Amino acid sequence: MAFGETLWMLILYMTIFIHSLLFAWGAYYRLTRTHLPRGMNCRALVLLGDFSLGYVMILVRLVEKLGICHRYSIMRSMGRLTPLMKDSDLIIKDLVFDGVPVRVFWPRTLAGNRKGIIFIHPGVGLFGSVRVSERACCSFAKQSDSVVVSVEFRLAPEHPYPVPVLDCLTAVIHFLKNAKEYGVDPNCIAIVGESSGGTYAAAICQELVTREDLPRMRAQVLIYPFLQGMDFNLPSHQQNHSVPPLFRKRAVILGLTYLTGKTMNVDGVLKGAHVPPDLREKYQKWISADYIPEEFKARGYVPVEPAPFSEELYEQVKRGNETMFCPLVAEDDIIRQLPETFILTCEYDVLRDDGLLYKKRLEDNGVPVTYHHLPDGLHGILGLVGLGPLEFPSTQKCMQHVVEFLKCL
Repeated sequence: MAFGETLWMLILYMTIFIHSLLFAWGAYYRLTRTHLPRGMNCRALVLLGDFSLGYVMILVRLVEKLGICHRYSIMRSMGRLTPLMKDSDLIIKDLVFDGVPVRVFWPRTLAGNRKGIIFIHPGVGLFGSVRVSERACCSFAKQSDSVVVSVEFRLAPEHPYPVPVLDCLTAVIHFLKNAKEYGVDPNCIAIVGESSGGTYAAAICQELVTREDLPRMRAQVLIYPFLQGMDFNLPSHQQNHSVPPLFRKRAVILGLTYLTGKTMNVDGVLKGAHVPPDLREKYQKWISADYIPEEFKARGYVPVEPAPFSEELYEQVKRGNETMFCPLVAEDDIIRQLPETFILTCEYDVLRDDGLLYKKRLEDNGVPVTYHHLPDGLHGILGLVGLGPLEFPSTQKCMQHVVEFLKCL
């Protein structure tokens, strides 16, 4: 056998061997750190999805360690492999709203001024894109007969907080001012946010309540949103701390990377050492397990005392107290001016209780709330819409609840 062939065979065998080791280690790592609560449906699909994600993350970290590329850049590149949507029922165009790229979806059927939807994609401000979220946007546009604007905001860690949410705010203001140019009734525009997109949607609605020069937002739709960074020991954090895909520690690591632009040790934040005593006392009236209905504590909630306050840690993450990052702590005079709201939560989601607490705050201040809870749902289910056998039963339930709300606006 020629030397060249021998070399290539050696490389091939080494590649297979390395992948086998990574595969075996990845399987062990995921299975020993993943906990699926009893009664959870589609367990095999959850484990398969979690293992696939975990295996990809191992390879991504390996490439990063070799100095080839940053992990978030790799994950974004993988997102660009998502096929572009072609739908004969829609006109899809890429535009720019005051410097912010957007993708707009118009139903082809003739109509007067339609409802408008501004969609803000998930990804913790670190990854995600309009391309990855196209399937959901197409479904919203067709099923609710609305014009959908999906925002392509800049991402951290290159552009940390508040750049991504300010990009979204810029695009929203442009759309509100120029809605008629896009065939939209300016008085019938809703903002829809999934996960961290729900954070941005809530923050933007709060920013706009004092803007008398703009049409009023008709509604906000918050799909399993992140809304507070004060307490990571609420019942849903404890119950779902190791439920894929959003483990409690992973959520905090990603959230603080978005906030600070760097990776940091999150142990102190998980224990609550980042919150000054005076702020903890102030926010106790809004962020507390006492306001979570008892049926949501059934899976073994145990109250946890926060760790002693760390001034050093607080200085690193203190911007996380701002309402644009943490909408749940906005003052009552802002909350009571918010538009009609839709909130969806999932039982097996570490962020479930953020939605429950915001629901209570809104209702206490007289804001109409439509609330849906998916007992078999977990974080990220909407992102699987249109993927056939990879969808969870709760994926279509999530889409149906959102569409029914939007159609009634």
